[in-house]
Amino acid sequence: MRKKIKWKRVWPFYVMALPGLLYMIVNNYLPMFGITIAFKKLNFREGIWGSPWCGFDNFKFLFASSDAWTITRNTILYNVAFFIVGNVTAILIAVLINELQKKTAKKLYQSLILLPYLMSWVIVSYLAYTFLSAETGMINKSILGPLGLEEVNWYQEKKYWPFLLIFFNTWKNVGYSMIIYLSSIVGISTDYFEAAKIDGATKWQQIKHITLPLLKPTVITLFILAVGQIFRSDFGLFYQMPRNSGALYSVTRTLDVYVYQALMKNNDYAMSSAASVYQAVVGFVLILGANKLVKKYDSDSALF
Repeated sequence: MRKKIKWKRVWPFYVMALPGLLYMIVNNYLPMFGITIAFKKLNFREGIWGSPWCGFDNFKFLFASSDAWTITRNTILYNVAFFIVGNVTAILIAVLINELQKKTAKKLYQSLILLPYLMSWVIVSYLAYTFLSAETGMINKSILGPLGLEEVNWYQEKKYWPFLLIFFNTWKNVGYSMIIYLSSIVGISTDYFEAAKIDGATKWQQIKHITLPLLKPTVITLFILAVGQIFRSDFGLFYQMPRNSGALYSVTRTLDVYVYQALMKNNDYAMSSAASVYQAVVGFVLILGANKLVKKYDSDSALF
């Protein structure tokens, strides 16, 4: 009887979870049989299962290129920069918005900062082009030109793009991170701040000794997730923003972009699959390593 009562209470929750479970199985697990493509010399006539095995030859081809070091360096360093700059900016904005007294102003600023995150990189790339175009860009024609400064051919000068990519990535994605940090700040008990006020703590001291330390679990969680994605890159950012300019490849081409370009040029699906497997395996290992490191120094903040 008790089992029947318990089942009646929990079955609606299983029904609610069913669409998400089905989506996860269809989207994440069924395609996993395609991993075998990474270890085969794919022949469309014979199909995936009929194609001969080639061991790790596809992985060798992936890293045999002279650009292997460049694309690996770009992928890792950009992700490190994105995490540091993005999270520092997100925490700063979250703290400032939390200090606003008017609810209307809070909602307005949250919406405005989150808006770029909802745009696609195609739209953002065209917005950037209106500023950076050598012929009609606002920076050249409305700022540098009137000031008598030399105009810049932005899509041919690679020295500017590490900063531009970090700026655009932060501008577009900071809203999402800000919402996460703001929800954590809102969840902090007001008793801490009231006690600090009674002790005469300034606003900066409250932020330094209460807000920031209590945000540590959130920062650590995002850090572990970011480590798992360190060998991946946002294809839209690195392909759409530089407009696939060959002059910028040394500073804008990452592993994902390189694989896409090789796939479009050589139609090598096996090599593309090998790159995806490589990213997934390395990401999994890095997540385990980062979690173990965090667990060693602060077990309460570890994911598992």
